[in-house]
Amino acid sequence: MGKRSVAAPAAGAAGLALVAALMITPAAQPALAGTCPASTTCPTTVTFTVNAPDGLTITVPDGPVNIGSGAPGGQISGFLGPVTVSDQRAALTATWVATVSAAVGGFTTGGGTPAETVPNTAVLYWSGPATATTGTGTFVPGQVDAAAAQSLDVSRTAFSKTSGSGDNSATWDPTIVVNVPAQAVAGTYTGTVNHSVA
Repeated sequence: MGKRSVAAPAAGAAGLALVAALMITPAAQPALAGTCPASTTCPTTVTFTVNAPDGLTITVPDGPVNIGSGAPGGQISGFLGPVTVSDQRAALTATWVATVSAAVGGFTTGGGTPAETVPNTAVLYWSGPATATTGTGTFVPGQVDAAAAQSLDVSRTAFSKTSGSGDNSATWDPTIVVNVPAQAVAGTYTGTVNHSVA
C-alpha cells in the first residue's frame, strides 16, 4: 500500500502574516547598561547613601554643680564637669564652635539684692585641653589654662574644631573660678552657665 499525504488546510492571508511575524520577531531582552567588545572594560555605575543620623549636639553636666566655698574677697574654683560636642553630620567640612556664657543677672543668694549678687564679670571660665576626642581635624581649646580664663559676662568660645571631615567629638572639663567680692554676704549663690554649639 502506498503512503498517503494529508495536506494542511490552507491558511488565510492574516494567518500567514501572523506565522511570519512569529518566525522573525526575537524574544525581548533585558535592558543592558552597555555593550562592550571583548578584552575591554565594561563599566556599571554603583551608588549608595551615607546618612547623617544625629547632627551636631552638645551635652553638659546636670545641675546643680557645687564648685566649693570661700570667704569674701577670696577665690572659689572648681570643675564644672564634662562637656561634650558630638558631630554626627558626616560633613565634608566638619568644623564647629562651642560657646559659653552666664545667664543675665549673675549669681545670687537670698533676695538677689546687689549685696547678694556676684556679677558675671567676677565669674571666670577656662576650658583646658580636651580630655578626649574622636575623628580627624584640629580641636582648639577656648582657654588652654588658668592664665587664659575669661569672664562670663559675654559669650566666649569654649572649644572649637577648625579643620577635618567626617564624624567627630570632643570632651573637656572646664573650670569655673569665682572672684568673691569683698562685700559679698554669706549664702549659697546660684546662677546658670550656658553652652551652645554651631
